[in-house]
Amino acid sequence: MPGVGKADRSIVIGTHSVSCDALLAKGRRAASALAAAGVNEGDAIALLIRNDPVYFEVMQAASLLGAYVVPLNWHSSAEEIRYILSDCTPHALIGHAALLQDVAAAIPADLPTFSVPDLGDVGVAAVPNVPSFVQAWAAYRDSFAEWSEPARAPRGTMIYTSGTTGRPKGVRRAPMSAEQVAKNAALLRQIYGIEEGMRAFVCGPLYHASPGAFARQAFQHADLVVLQHNFDPEDLLKTIEQHRITHLTMVPTMFVRLLRLGDEVRSQYDVSSIRWATHTGAACPPDVKRRMIDWWGPVIHETYGATETGAAVGCNSYEWLAHPGTVGRAMPGTILRIYDDEGRELGTGQTGEIYLRTEAYADFTYHGRPEQREEIDRGGLVTCGDVGYVDADGYLFICDRKRDMVISGGVNIYPAEIENILVNCPGVRDCAVFGAPDDEFGESLVAAIEAEGGNSPAAEAITTFLERHIARFKIPRRFVFHDALPREASGKIFKRKLRDAYLQANARG
Repeated sequence: MPGVGKADRSIVIGTHSVSCDALLAKGRRAASALAAAGVNEGDAIALLIRNDPVYFEVMQAASLLGAYVVPLNWHSSAEEIRYILSDCTPHALIGHAALLQDVAAAIPADLPTFSVPDLGDVGVAAVPNVPSFVQAWAAYRDSFAEWSEPARAPRGTMIYTSGTTGRPKGVRRAPMSAEQVAKNAALLRQIYGIEEGMRAFVCGPLYHASPGAFARQAFQHADLVVLQHNFDPEDLLKTIEQHRITHLTMVPTMFVRLLRLGDEVRSQYDVSSIRWATHTGAACPPDVKRRMIDWWGPVIHETYGATETGAAVGCNSYEWLAHPGTVGRAMPGTILRIYDDEGRELGTGQTGEIYLRTEAYADFTYHGRPEQREEIDRGGLVTCGDVGYVDADGYLFICDRKRDMVISGGVNIYPAEIENILVNCPGVRDCAVFGAPDDEFGESLVAAIEAEGGNSPAAEAITTFLERHIARFKIPRRFVFHDALPREASGKIFKRKLRDAYLQANARG
């Protein structure tokens, strides 16, 4: 994360503002402080924060040290945090005090851990009690001089993404070559419309790949970066008008909530400053996208990719209107191929599994799991498990997902992880979790449950059980009880039949 000029450039959250130059200086001190805590090149630094300016100083420090930053989902349970900390074995953990307090039992006592106050809409919040081994980050950081050694090869983030095994995996990239750095910068400019003097709004969580990548680019190039903890549709409109926002990234669920405000609310706010709004993370209903383009103008840009592939496919509003439903064409330097189940490459209009690779990103492995990286590889290209086709003009259309992933509100959720917990709930003999269409979130989770002894447990009791083990956004919104779940000859639950039956019943009812 290179240094930047223009001393008036700043990051804003609520009523709190800090200059980018001040954050860069803090980042240089942070590098010295983290090195003293034991962080070396190639090590990991865990970050458990809501959207906050401290993100940028830690990223700057990690870049100088050649360390990975592991952004943790702050909605996660203590059990989920414990697993990731044990897997990535960070040499330091920095987090908001209240979040550290919530997961204190998951933090190893010998892990150097530092707390920062939470910056909200009313400034600096009171710092709650934290475990005795936690140190105040600012005091520790400022006891060190700024980093003066040569910068090491930057590693960037190591984001944990779940898989069909039900356990998250860290996407660990090799350091990028100078050529890749240049190509990556050019790709991100094209994906996010990056330009000098932009005024950016980050309304997605920084622990996700796309909001984080956008925020890091904005930190380097924008005059103003506005952060928000949680998405609120009317507050988004107020912020756009107040700060004359020009660039932002979103997910389709945000579009749905904005459109639900109604014309009388939406017409109160001036959004004419917007020049570029990128959306990604889930399929966008065509009628929703058309309405957003009608409202905001042809400033809506779509991208497709994953943590593993990076943003690799994209289109602007005009391209989408000419090819409704597309997620775009392969970006420069991206190889896109469609294969059938036997590994044969398919032609125009033929539907199969999508494989990608872009030269703008260094290759990756799953931290400690190279064999699972090999499972998704075909000739150097990798798949996210999506099924689709490419039309005669080279535009990609997504039809389905081959693997058992659900995307709800732009967030990837893997049913196997939930099933592994749910099957241990009292009264549950067996279960299957799947996604069903949802007007607001794109998909929502449904749990089909085979009850123990035919006595179905109460949905409230199941929810309470799950809340102790997984994040709330992973808890199914609907429970359907069965005397017996349909099974294949092998004994495996026939999930597709369950989903089809649920959708048919829902359509009737």
